[in-house]
Amino acid sequence: MHPPRPFVLAITNRKGGTGKTTTAVNLAAGFAARGQRTLLIDLDTQGHCALGLGMSLGEGQPAAQHLFAETPIALEEAIVPSRWEGLHLIPADTSFQHDRTPSDEGALARALAAPAIAEGYDLILIDTPPSLDRLLLNALGAAHATLIPFVPHPLAEEGVRQLARLFFRVAMASNANLRLLGVLPIQFDGRTGQHKRGCAQLAHQYGRERLLPPIRNDIRLAEAFAAGQPIEVFAPRSRGAEDYRRVLDQLLERMAITDA
Repeated sequence: MHPPRPFVLAITNRKGGTGKTTTAVNLAAGFAARGQRTLLIDLDTQGHCALGLGMSLGEGQPAAQHLFAETPIALEEAIVPSRWEGLHLIPADTSFQHDRTPSDEGALARALAAPAIAEGYDLILIDTPPSLDRLLLNALGAAHATLIPFVPHPLAEEGVRQLARLFFRVAMASNANLRLLGVLPIQFDGRTGQHKRGCAQLAHQYGRERLLPPIRNDIRLAEAFAAGQPIEVFAPRSRGAEDYRRVLDQLLERMAITDA
């Protein structure tokens, strides 16, 4: 059986500072560079996906969170082409108030089923907010799979465990097709015992097959984000670019068998 199209991947962690948005931007750009028609949806109201792609948005630009307004917009009205071929963005509304999100946890899933989106993309990546609210639940309800970036230290590992509990709750209650595609170590230093122990603990807890190759510490990743460029464009020979290429290879393989 072929995997669903478009394949919806939620990139998520309950803790901030785990490289979630850097991962979302670089994976989205990497998928697009490999010929996948890719849509990146920024549900994190910090709105950093646009920054990482070097996109300047006009005042009044429709945003992902407008789907949850009292008078919602069609999600396709918020799509903005990026500078990178095959990659489009639905940006975030940085003024959105999370406590005003309606209780409907299926709004995003229905919106992604609209022909303009369902027929226009091969992959949809969702950068989720770290807060436990309806935006996050909508993302998990709409996704076929989740990817959890984490920095291997105790607080970040606890964030992974909290999210895993939420993941299984959503899978049991509203989205039986939701799968954990992988956990991704970020800012990894193989010389640090805590990093190696943290990865080993999560591999033991969730299965070694779910542990993705780590993204090593690399200042070039931060520099690329600040410059508004994917790492593959900004510094293609850097450790960060090499590591994200390796992760892309594994994710494409895993997504191909996710619905097998």
